[in-house]
Amino acid sequence: MTRAQSLLRHAGAALVAALLAACATQRPASVSTAVPPTTSVAQANERLAAVAAERAAIEARHAERERVCYDKFFVNSCLDEARDRRRVALAAQRAIEVEAEHFKRKDAVDQRDKAIAEADAKFQAEEAATSAQPPVAPKTIGPVLPARPSSVPGRIAKRNARAAEEAASASANAATRAARAAAFEEKRKKSEERQRAVAQRKAERAADKAAKEKAAAAEKAAVPAR
Repeated sequence: MTRAQSLLRHAGAALVAALLAACATQRPASVSTAVPPTTSVAQANERLAAVAAERAAIEARHAERERVCYDKFFVNSCLDEARDRRRVALAAQRAIEVEAEHFKRKDAVDQRDKAIAEADAKFQAEEAATSAQPPVAPKTIGPVLPARPSSVPGRIAKRNARAAEEAASASANAATRAARAAAFEEKRKKSEERQRAVAQRKAERAADKAAKEKAAAAEKAAVPAR
């Protein structure tokens, strides 16, 4: 080997190492999941609709990146970067979705509290108006009926119980969705690994077959014709 050939070989090895390092460092950093607070139900609905649309766009961009990756030399590194970008983008949309849904639940509870407070105020006003009227002499003497108890405390207790049940159900549903998403992601990764393994085995068999055919052709060509 000449000195020039040795220098070219070392330079090629250094270039490959540099490309590998570049691919390893070009991963998207995790984005902040802080979301500006929602101020109205209409805005919450708009954000939820926007999240659904953006998720579809994220999946479309991810599919396009995967398609481009298969044409590159460092396929696995490119695919890993595409998956990281998808994960970060979906996490940002999930944060928006959680904040908007939380605002809608809180607004529903506030509206119920307001309606209960208005009903209680109306009841108290009616009771005060009734008490201010002069008593009517009874036609017949009978037992005095007890004052009608207020139903507001019972309604408040029921409302609090429903709110607690809804919060527990939302938490359980979120945990279930997270578990399903994790299981789906794991299944998808295993599927990709199997596809890559199958593709590699096909390529190896094709290369082995081509080598055997080439050897057979060479052996046939080497036999002198009779």
